[in-house]
Amino acid sequence: MGKAGRAAARGKALGAPAGGRARPSPNPFEVKVNRQKFPVLGRKARHAVGLPGVSRARAIQKRTQTLLKEYKERDKSNVFTDKRLGEHSSDMSPEEKMTKRFALEQQRQHEKKSIYNLNEDEELTHYGQSLADIEKHNDIVDSDSDAEERGTLSAELTATHFGGGGVLLHEKTAQQQGEEGGIPRSRRELIEELIAQSKQEKRERQAQREGALELTEKLDQDWKEIQTLLVHRTPRSDSRDGKEKPKPDAYDMMVRELGFEMKAQPSNRMKTEEELAKEEQERLEKLEAARLRRMLGEDEEAATKPAHQSADDLSDGFVLDKEDRRLLSYKDGKVSIEEEQSREASDDKGAEAQGDDPSEEDSEESSGSDRHSDLESDVESEEESRQPVGEDGQTRRAPGERPQSDGRRAREDARAELPYTFAAPESYEELRSLLSGKSTEEQLLVLERIKACNHPSLAVGNKAKLEKLFGFLLEYVGDLATNDPPDLRVIDKLVVQLYNLCQMFPESASNCIQFVLRDAMHEMEGAIEARGRAAFPGLDVLIYLKLAGMLFPTSDFRHPVVTPALVCMSQLLTKCPVLSLPDAVKGLFVCCLFLDYVSLSQRFIPELVNFLLGILHIATPNKPSRGYTLVHPFRASGKNSELLLVSDEEDIATWQRRGLSLHWASGLKAQTKTEANHTRLSCLAVCLALVKRCVLLYGSLPSFHDIVRPLRALLTEYLAARSQPPELQELCRDALAAMGQREPRCRPLVCEKSKPVPLKLFTPRLVKVLEFGRKQGGTREEQERRRLVHKHRREFKGAVREIRRDNQFLARMQLAETLERDAERKRRVKHLFNSLATQEGEWKALKRKKFKK
Repeated sequence: MGKAGRAAARGKALGAPAGGRARPSPNPFEVKVNRQKFPVLGRKARHAVGLPGVSRARAIQKRTQTLLKEYKERDKSNVFTDKRLGEHSSDMSPEEKMTKRFALEQQRQHEKKSIYNLNEDEELTHYGQSLADIEKHNDIVDSDSDAEERGTLSAELTATHFGGGGVLLHEKTAQQQGEEGGIPRSRRELIEELIAQSKQEKRERQAQREGALELTEKLDQDWKEIQTLLVHRTPRSDSRDGKEKPKPDAYDMMVRELGFEMKAQPSNRMKTEEELAKEEQERLEKLEAARLRRMLGEDEEAATKPAHQSADDLSDGFVLDKEDRRLLSYKDGKVSIEEEQSREASDDKGAEAQGDDPSEEDSEESSGSDRHSDLESDVESEEESRQPVGEDGQTRRAPGERPQSDGRRAREDARAELPYTFAAPESYEELRSLLSGKSTEEQLLVLERIKACNHPSLAVGNKAKLEKLFGFLLEYVGDLATNDPPDLRVIDKLVVQLYNLCQMFPESASNCIQFVLRDAMHEMEGAIEARGRAAFPGLDVLIYLKLAGMLFPTSDFRHPVVTPALVCMSQLLTKCPVLSLPDAVKGLFVCCLFLDYVSLSQRFIPELVNFLLGILHIATPNKPSRGYTLVHPFRASGKNSELLLVSDEEDIATWQRRGLSLHWASGLKAQTKTEANHTRLSCLAVCLALVKRCVLLYGSLPSFHDIVRPLRALLTEYLAARSQPPELQELCRDALAAMGQREPRCRPLVCEKSKPVPLKLFTPRLVKVLEFGRKQGGTREEQERRRLVHKHRREFKGAVREIRRDNQFLARMQLAETLERDAERKRRVKHLFNSLATQEGEWKALKRKKFKK
């Protein structure tokens, strides 16, 4: 066997087509052979030789036999199934089945099978007529023809206009020549005759239509005449005997009520803050202008009166301000004037009442009063001296002249009235001058008007002015607190204004409070460096600490104002010793502030508990043995170790519990011994109330019992056993009961017990050698898991690859179908154009032949 025979045999073995060109011999390096070590029953052999392109051809062949077959048979069914609607339903009647089937059939006809298929056959209509029929020009209507003969054109006219007119004209010419035997007429004459005939037919149709309309109108008139005779009305007796009308039910009545119900009207929109500020400023400016007019003696009514007119005035600018026209009325043929007389009488009475009103002023008085107000009193005194004096010693005035004292009184009232507009103060002295000497309500009113007239939305620099106002107002509050006695009520009212300004400018407000607290801390540090101890600050610093807690949130973990305030109060309770009763009052006030600050955050303050313990210590007699240790600034023994101790039985019996006023913190002057003892007992009552609040606040802490152990010892051993007032004993019992009831809800933090570290033994060090390209060892579960993961990944990739290839195969098949349909459509269009061209050529050739004849 030669080379050709061996190549043919090899091509036959590899699947080469018989009789065709043999495939070239494959590259041995591209041939893949899966060898099988030993045969296994029931397992498909996979040791076939794999050549390049053979697997791809086999895959395409397999998809052609399976996937393509399913794609072509996707809309076919080999099993006949009766899917008619309601065929196997016994609940539906035959009529219902037919109705629903018809509706379903109509619905299916209107549904589009594919929204992107533009070649879908769909019947389009216009006014109930198919567009396909309209395009055939079977219903061409003349505009002047009636509805009955619409679309009926004569064969002659159609042939003339659409068929060229040549054949018809030649036929008529031949007929006329045969009939008349004369000279044939020209084409123009035939067309004019055709037009005249069509016009004649049109006039005849118009005449017929007009006749039909006249007959219709005549029939309508005759019907209206006899219609009244045909109407048969049933008498009321018969209608009563008949059925009564059904009464409307509740639903119908509700529907009718809703129909007649008044619709909601749109309300006015809410105005913005800028609009409200603008309106308030305009209102205050109008009120201030009116006050200035009253202060200068100007009459508002006089200002509205028309100016003096000369005899030569032509009244060019006359405007009718009041409707003075009256309606005429006649009574018994005469004009009725009763109403007119009554109106005149009422006008006269009103004029008299207006003239007798002492509050009105003469317009002549107000002239020139704005520039010479300083000479006003002298001029009035001279006028009074010039007026004649009667026999009774009273001053007489001319008839119609108003008293001068009323105008003076009105001006004085206007001067005493508070202005309505204020400029923002540029310094603290200006604000103090505006507020000093005024009542609390007037001070609040001045601040409100300053804010309204200098709102940030009204001008560019108003924001900076109001920011300065907050600092000035804070300084003013400090001055009120340092007065003797302090104006605490005014401070309480000014807190609202401070809060409003703080909400408008929180950053500048926080800077002002920080500056005040920083100064207080610097003063205290300087005193400690100079004398070794510091005294409690004045009431102004305490008020600032109270304002910081009211203006800013105290529950934040860290705040630029509240956190420094907490540090400041902690320094006050630890660095300032209690040397007098005012110091004790100030310290208790700081404790109250602490509890207000931490009421929400429940932050533990050790300085607070230590200070309360010290207050209880100085209220008991000194003993050598104690179950606790005092911390600075308190001492176990010394000069002030029994500052709050009361030993007078009479003072104890006459004491009544009441609030501890802040006036005592500013200084207790000229107090008797009894008043001092009552103050000590009041401080002790406040301390016991604060102890109870601390117990309720910190009862959930893990170290609660350790915290309250010294307090419990003091209350149990010393205070509860002594002869104290009943109210103090009741407070002690309440505090002790609260301590016993509160149990820790959290376990204390302890170090977790860890396993002891064993001693290091001499064990061999195992070094794992990593070998590239091999699976690393491990337990059986890990190996099985890695094997399953690998298998899952391989199968997943294979599935994704096969799905992608299936989609590509289907896309190629769909593209081939689309190209085949397009080619078929082009072939048909080309065939149609060729046939039309052939017909056109034949028609032109026939036409040439006829003209040649």
